Amino acid sequence: MFFILNCSKNCVIILSIYLPITQRHKKGNKSKVMIILITGASHTGKTLLAQKLLEKHQYPYLSIDLLKMGLIRSGCTSLTPYDDDELTAYLWNICKEIIKTAVENHQNLIVEGCYIPFDWRKDFSLKYLDNIRYCCLVMSENYIKLHFDDIEEYANTIEKRLDDSYFTPDNALRNNQFYLQKCIEFGLDYTLIDEEYSIDFSFPE
Repeated sequence: MFFILNCSKNCVIILSIYLPITQRHKKGNKSKVMIILITGASHTGKTLLAQKLLEKHQYPYLSIDLLKMGLIRSGCTSLTPYDDDELTAYLWNICKEIIKTAVENHQNLIVEGCYIPFDWRKDFSLKYLDNIRYCCLVMSENYIKLHFDDIEEYANTIEKRLDDSYFTPDNALRNNQFYLQKCIEFGLDYTLIDEEYSIDFSFPE
């Protein structure tokens, strides 16, 4: 299935998603819960992918960014939006238990955001891991250099960013390279966005 998201004279953005699944995967006579973790550097399209999966398969999704701001603004934590390392530990401690609860309750769920640690597997036993799929979106150096203006233009497709001044070509290159290196180091699946924005995201049976 293809979602044509936006077009310009320089860039055609196509989200290609192949999902041979029903609301729940079938395994014998039992339904298999699907938990989808979507992560990656800023501006790679995490929220957009989560939204498209929601629209296509009615999977609810949890935005870790929204959870973060809710906890900060309510005074539940003294952390700030700039405390990235501390926030990852703090937010993931909550998210991992939400994921376990969803599996135990036989509920599908998408968890989307940059606060998913690369060693996330260690927090789940095999009975949970069997239900979790991980997707890290990574933009190549070539794509960023050729399409940086388009990346900025489509940054607000789903969410409206209040301050995007930090996002520069150098920042994008550095962060995407970091995610790529960490995925390789930890043996994690990643989708490399190179010549065009095309994501073929499938789940094995």
